[in-house]
Amino acid sequence: MAQDIFYDSDADLSLLDGKTVAILGYGSQGHAHALNLKDSGVDVVVGLRPDSSSRAKAEEAGLEVLDIADAASRGDAVMILLPDEKQAEVWETDIADGIAPGNLLLFAHGFSIHFEQIAPPAGVDVGMVAPKGPGHLVRRQYEEGNGVPCLMAVHQDASGDAHGLVLAYASGIGGGRAAVIETTFKDECETDLFGEQAVLCGGASELVRAGFETLVEAGYDPRLAYFECLHELKLIADLMYEKGIQGMRYSISNTAEYGDMTRGKRVIGEESRAAMKEILGEIQSGEFAREWIGENRAGGENLARMREEGKNHKVEKVGKDLRDMMPWVDQEF
Repeated sequence: MAQDIFYDSDADLSLLDGKTVAILGYGSQGHAHALNLKDSGVDVVVGLRPDSSSRAKAEEAGLEVLDIADAASRGDAVMILLPDEKQAEVWETDIADGIAPGNLLLFAHGFSIHFEQIAPPAGVDVGMVAPKGPGHLVRRQYEEGNGVPCLMAVHQDASGDAHGLVLAYASGIGGGRAAVIETTFKDECETDLFGEQAVLCGGASELVRAGFETLVEAGYDPRLAYFECLHELKLIADLMYEKGIQGMRYSISNTAEYGDMTRGKRVIGEESRAAMKEILGEIQSGEFAREWIGENRAGGENLARMREEGKNHKVEKVGKDLRDMMPWVDQEF
């Protein structure tokens, strides 16, 4: 079987010597990629809109900041770390003309390539480096001498050197200190979307609200419902993150463990599993991507309406009051 997991010992960071890496975007991932690469000895420029609020932060960190089009032209490797829904438009207006034969075009998520929102020219390498953690963790772990595992993929190998270059980039941001796992744009994109929709965001948020509503409708104090169905979720999620599901079960009370194993499948039963398969099918067929692209082209009215409805849910109002009692919780967003 071909090797599909790599470390710093497999990477050759010198492949980036003499090359300029352009990081387009300076949000959660952008700042971590740019600073980690800079600290790894790579020549980095950052591409931002002229009115971006992040320009000052990047400049204060000692990075050279250019407009997006200028950064794309300067970069021998160009990492696009802009929101999925903005990438196709910015590609056409500011990026495409600056991508020359022999360049390496990089992404941290497979959406724009897999769903054909961006069509790279034939003469460029196209790869992906996707850290499996938020940018602040990617940066902090690097500074502490560690790394966050990354996924990597090569979509187009025009130079014959794409794999080595993508792996060098992953090593430069610290991924090779932990593990760099090779996959495809398709598999990364589809599993990422599914996880977000069915489990991590869509599934978890609806589970929390359903539990909260069940207790409140049964006459219980909404504050108790909030603590039991939302607040303590972090404890369980952290235990699973650190120890796995069985490690979490080992760490909770015997009562909670028995309730977990005898009742959980009644909540997430055949109907839920069927819905998950349906959601996965919509992702695989491109139906979700078409819906999301259409939503943005229409001005995002449905998204704005759903955001407003979410803000007005009782769990948000109860939670805000309770979080005000917890000075260690950062409520800004």
